Amino acid sequence: MGKELLMKAMRHEHTERPPWVPFAGIHSGKLKGYTAEEILKDGDKLYECLMEVARLYGPDGMPIMFDLQLEAEVLGCDLMWAKDNPPSVASHPLAGDENKSIPCTCRIPTAESGRIPILLEATRKLKASVGDEIALYGLICGPFTLASHLRGSEIFLDMLMDEQYVKDLMGFCAEVAMRMTDYYLDAGVDIVAVVDPLVSQISPDSFDALLAESFKAVFDYIRAKGAISSFFVCGNATPQIEVMCKTNPDSVAVDENVDIAYGKSVTDKYNITISGNIPLTTVMLMGTPQDNMKCVVDTLDKLENHQNLIISPGCDMPYDVPVENTVACSQAVKNTDQVREMIKDYSGSSLDGIEVELPDYEHLPRPFIEVFTLDSEQCAACTYMMAAAMTAKEYFGDKIDVIEYKYTIKENVARCKKMGVKNLPTMVINGQIKHVSMIPDQEVLRAEINELL
Repeated sequence: MGKELLMKAMRHEHTERPPWVPFAGIHSGKLKGYTAEEILKDGDKLYECLMEVARLYGPDGMPIMFDLQLEAEVLGCDLMWAKDNPPSVASHPLAGDENKSIPCTCRIPTAESGRIPILLEATRKLKASVGDEIALYGLICGPFTLASHLRGSEIFLDMLMDEQYVKDLMGFCAEVAMRMTDYYLDAGVDIVAVVDPLVSQISPDSFDALLAESFKAVFDYIRAKGAISSFFVCGNATPQIEVMCKTNPDSVAVDENVDIAYGKSVTDKYNITISGNIPLTTVMLMGTPQDNMKCVVDTLDKLENHQNLIISPGCDMPYDVPVENTVACSQAVKNTDQVREMIKDYSGSSLDGIEVELPDYEHLPRPFIEVFTLDSEQCAACTYMMAAAMTAKEYFGDKIDVIEYKYTIKENVARCKKMGVKNLPTMVINGQIKHVSMIPDQEVLRAEINELL
């Protein structure tokens, strides 16, 4: 049974194959013709779509709702909604020194707050329908990303100028995560995933000094409640994997920015399960079924040890991923030998024939900031990288130009390759790669721009 297979992997026991967990969050809406907004605001529609995920993709485990803005909305953030993406945070209630007081502005959510009842209703119904066969993931916005939603980009300056405030805010956000854990577990989830994409945007030293205590408290709490935990970080989390492991989660989930073989070499040292990391856009969204089969088989073939391993997309699947591509991944995980034989002569599709023209960087009329993102409307780390660029734009006005290149567009994938951009998000200034998976504070960014003016 799929659920027991996944729970064995999470308990670090022998499994006959790696479990398969499609992170079909907003993509589930596509399966039944609903928008992302509809399924994130209507428990009946969400349940209907999740049942279709279970039917089509044969998961061993699956998430309920992939929305890292749910807690932020409850705590006072305004959201900007989209049809084919999760909502993005549009305002930050703790922004500005006059709003920094946490208790005066924010309260711990209850099970009746905001859209939490919608989430819990769908969880209970899914538990009753497939909970014996499929392990259910409850996804929580991690403490650092939630702190960033509340405080905005000022959190990065706070890390330099007001460390105690950061620790206090992290402590509050950890309390929110613990309460969300209670609500999820009461509704029947098997695994609590703490999803914190912004962890990849800071150094391991900063994580250790300011964040690790709060993350460890959350994972200790989940374990004390008798549940399994996962620490999910998007972006280039390669430098952070070791410090993530030291917070004692049961599993770590990474995306395509991390080499899965290297990641597993680290997690194996701590006897932690690793989950990943089928590329979301180049393979799942833009590729063929054969590309998806090849990706899974190649991943398995380069790993000597398949224990403590879960195969999954690198993050929340794009809305428009073709159904046949996800089915292909499922088949490659469950019938690896047969699929390997099917694609033995397949070399994969390519970006050949897609031409992109780069700017004439030697003769720009003004400093030019290019932000390469997965999609700033979908990816929290990309949101804050783009926000840093736009804050600089507000400061300098017409003296600089800013553009975003979303990796969900084929031409931009080719542009990344031509520019040598290997990780997302990345900020390029006048053709020079400047900030890779690290959001710059405004003082640094303004200094870089002033050198060019």
